[in-house]
Amino acid sequence: MTRLLLPLLLVCCIACNKTSQNLPKEGMIEISKKELDNKIKGGWAGQVIGVTYGGPTEFYFKGSMIQSYHPIPWNDTLIKWWYLNAPSLYDDVYMDLSFVDIFERCGLNAPADSFAQSFAYAKYHLWHANQQARYNIMHGIKPPASGYWRNNPHADCIDFQIEADFAGLMCPGMPNVASDVCDKTGHIMNSGDGWYGGVYVAAMYSLAFISNDILFIVSEALKTIPAQSSFAKCISDVIAWHNQYPNDWQKAWFELQKKWSEDIGCPKGTFEPYNIDAKMNAAYVVIGLLYGDGDFAKTIDIATRCGQDSDCNPATAGGIIGAIIGYDKIPDVWMRPLKQVEDMTIQYSSLSLNQVYTTVNKHALAMIEKNGGRVVNDKVEILYKNPMSVIYEVNFEGIAPKEKINLSKLNNKHLEFNFDGKAFVVSGYISNAEGNVTDTANYSALYEIIIDGKIIDTLDLPANMITRNADIYSNYDLQQGKHNVVMNWLNPQDNWRANIKDVLVYSEKK
Repeated sequence: MTRLLLPLLLVCCIACNKTSQNLPKEGMIEISKKELDNKIKGGWAGQVIGVTYGGPTEFYFKGSMIQSYHPIPWNDTLIKWWYLNAPSLYDDVYMDLSFVDIFERCGLNAPADSFAQSFAYAKYHLWHANQQARYNIMHGIKPPASGYWRNNPHADCIDFQIEADFAGLMCPGMPNVASDVCDKTGHIMNSGDGWYGGVYVAAMYSLAFISNDILFIVSEALKTIPAQSSFAKCISDVIAWHNQYPNDWQKAWFELQKKWSEDIGCPKGTFEPYNIDAKMNAAYVVIGLLYGDGDFAKTIDIATRCGQDSDCNPATAGGIIGAIIGYDKIPDVWMRPLKQVEDMTIQYSSLSLNQVYTTVNKHALAMIEKNGGRVVNDKVEILYKNPMSVIYEVNFEGIAPKEKINLSKLNNKHLEFNFDGKAFVVSGYISNAEGNVTDTANYSALYEIIIDGKIIDTLDLPANMITRNADIYSNYDLQQGKHNVVMNWLNPQDNWRANIKDVLVYSEKK
């Protein structure tokens, strides 16, 4: 980091010199109700447009950028097609709306448990940290333990990062208040860098209401993240690379790949080119914002072409640039397909986009008044306070990935393997005999876990897509050394199948 300190300081100086007269200062900031509404609508609209634009490319480009000659289709019917045929694309949106609904039903002081229960027992599909958190909550592990890395191997994944838009949009110009909302909701499924992704995104949305300077927004929002965290260091590097290579986003992308592309947590991404790590994908969002130069189309296109989770990243970048420029400044080519669905109910929600705009506007006005601001006639006064860092958290501390062992050819009714290390995660899933996982499956496999001759646990592993475990089993609490693991399937049935794939082994980090 030493070599990047000077460029980063230079970035901050440039930002200050460029717009020093316009940067927000602590105190009351006035904005019209019309502009507040315009930015809230722009944030939600940009999110839906961005995720739709990037949808066809999601995880097709793992560890590689999408070249400029590669076409990404867009037409006036595209959003409606996804709405009707593949609504799970909008997990970014319907997850946000679970939290919006709780605030609507339970008020601004809704307890954390209300969010957790609503999330866990909803009928939509989830993945990674979200799915593991759902399983944890259903099995008595409540937040924040449900998102803690020792209980959730996906704690550093992108999940809360793609769901934190609501927190920034309901806390306009109040990034620290947005952080408080994120503390209550984001620790349901994430911790450490995974949680920081949501805190950072919410802060950028919040600052979009009081500044149009993108460099200021991405830099100032980073003050909510502990400087010693790998998340903050990664984003700081991106800002510095933008200063060093202001006209070449691909150069910044290559520098990012070289330094930060290692994923050590997610069992699917470790030892693979697949990367759903929060800080890496947040970096792609920042690349889109900085090199997009305030242009909506350019912003979401670059965020998409960075690859990996290339629907969620343009959704986040599109939402933030949408909040910056406002709903009425999003070009018509993007708005025509959106307007076709604004009155359609978003699947897994009771709200349409038009209803979301109104509901979140109401929450934002209430939040402003609750936190020292005022609503007077057609104007609002927001009490702005400089961003402050949230608490420092580190995931996967003291361990490092060592190897991934293929288990798929072993007998899954009595599975035994040996490894030399300190921790391990077994990946796989329970399915019907054909290998399919459905929402209607009513079977749970019971597995006995024996480590070094001692019965450690009995697992309840549902075959149902909604209630399944994200991974078969994880244990981060062993002593460094050689270990023997036995997994006995206690209730096997011919019409159900255990698809146990591999074991990710960690050693003590030296």
